[in-house]
Amino acid sequence: MRLISFDVFRTLGFPDTRSLKPEHFFRHRPELTGADWVLFPEYWQLNALVYGMGCRIFPSEASYRIGHNKIEMTRAFQAVAPEHIPVTHILANTPENADRLWEDMPTPFVAKQAKSSMGEGVWLIEDRDQWREYLQRVDTLYVQEWLPIDRDIRVVVVGDQVLTAYWRLQSGYSFHNNVARGGSVDYSPVPEAATRLALRVARQLGVDHAGFDIAMVGEHPYLFEFNRLFGNQGIPGGGERLREAILGYLNRQSRSGDDPSRPPEPVAA
Repeated sequence: MRLISFDVFRTLGFPDTRSLKPEHFFRHRPELTGADWVLFPEYWQLNALVYGMGCRIFPSEASYRIGHNKIEMTRAFQAVAPEHIPVTHILANTPENADRLWEDMPTPFVAKQAKSSMGEGVWLIEDRDQWREYLQRVDTLYVQEWLPIDRDIRVVVVGDQVLTAYWRLQSGYSFHNNVARGGSVDYSPVPEAATRLALRVARQLGVDHAGFDIAMVGEHPYLFEFNRLFGNQGIPGGGERLREAILGYLNRQSRSGDDPSRPPEPVAA
């Protein structure tokens, strides 16, 4: 396969791969249109690469578009797995909506920014002062019920399979479970319901490179979000195993002649 990468660090060790700087990509139109796959472009490159040059990109366009904004991601989740989404309200940030949500949401509850990662832009709202502070930070109100958990599950989906799944434990000084925010990894067995949910949602939405965050309340999985560019700290085998999974998937897709720019076929629930 002829591969072009716009992220040298995520494609270290990939064979037959040429690395380019995103800001120079128009200088390399012939190489890009002749490549079998274009790997890890920047979000702002998508329209030119996919629609202008007809490139096959990895991660998939759906991984980029849906993963770019948590609000739009939640709406996509509500379309395919509504029973697995915490109670969520998404409203314009107006005084009327702010007052209504404060009256309606049991405290504590979770408030988020639309674009953030690694646990940033997520707050536990316990009092009115914290709510007022949140209102100053956002244009759109995005709140969810707080779930009584001290851990969640990271399910890593690469291509058409679950690569790994593990627990993420809270640090003890924060309600965040992210390893980047002080959380720890536990490789105790993960419920099949969580991995099954992540894989089903990924296939239905056409997402092929994602770390899904899922909480278990009793035996019921709740889907929070996915990160398109997830860390590999918790993946046994780390970057090498991830590289093998990506290359295997790209080879299978190339042989099948699948066109990732097409919307995915509907998948039965």
